[in-house]
Amino acid sequence: MFARLTGAAARGVLVALLVATPALMLPDVTYDANQITMLVALLAGFLTFIEYTSHFPSIVEFRDAAPFNRMRFVSLLATVSLLTMLMQHKTDPTAVSSALSSIGTIIGNAMDFPFSPVRLIVLMLPVNASMELVNSVRTSAGIAYLISLISMAFFLILVRVMNWPARQGAFNVWINLPLFDPTAGGDVIYRLKRDARINIVLGFLLPFLIPAVVKATSNMIDPITFQNPQSQIWTVAAWAFLPASIIMRGIAMGKIAEMIEIKRRRAYSSGDPDKPAMQPA
Repeated sequence: MFARLTGAAARGVLVALLVATPALMLPDVTYDANQITMLVALLAGFLTFIEYTSHFPSIVEFRDAAPFNRMRFVSLLATVSLLTMLMQHKTDPTAVSSALSSIGTIIGNAMDFPFSPVRLIVLMLPVNASMELVNSVRTSAGIAYLISLISMAFFLILVRVMNWPARQGAFNVWINLPLFDPTAGGDVIYRLKRDARINIVLGFLLPFLIPAVVKATSNMIDPITFQNPQSQIWTVAAWAFLPASIIMRGIAMGKIAEMIEIKRRRAYSSGDPDKPAMQPA
């Protein structure tokens, strides 16, 4: 019990620090913005603490299937931290931020080719946007998208080479997929594979769809402004992180469907077709 509480507390503190990172590192943040950020950080940390102290699942998927959520957290933390350093470089340059800005410029320019996600998010900017803002968004988008690609590659290696999550023993579907109901109807393997394909396709399309939708609706609603450093950080981070997270979820669900299918074949080959496909942890 003590280990569960300390682990949940550590996770809650880390999530709160992640949310508060831009406000803590950037200068000239208004008092009201700081208050709102700290409130959101405390709320996120509290919800994380409650989720991981509970013995029953809520909304966090793959809670007991490490390191899925840890990889997603590290990916988002790296994205937010690096983008914050880029914004900080404009007012308080250092040797580290200068090197990061140079590397980010190279990455952004390399990934800014026709029909690329980076090109589309740059085109999402207003026509009267300054060249400084365009370069800033291009650099931020290049770094964020590269981090998302690296995180997906690492997770794919974890699944295909290191046999996640089978190497950890039994996989509890109820704990790790609380939003998935195996008894809702239809073959569970078919439903898992279908959800996996939908997640992967959606995650692949989102970096292209989000800028297009924002650009198309900019005449009806106020467009997203990138002038504010915190708005730019969180918008670009969400644009890169959410699709990568959805693709990782699709890969994970496909792997679980594969595990259930293998266990079902073994049950039939052993002459016990009534044996459950997945044993509870």
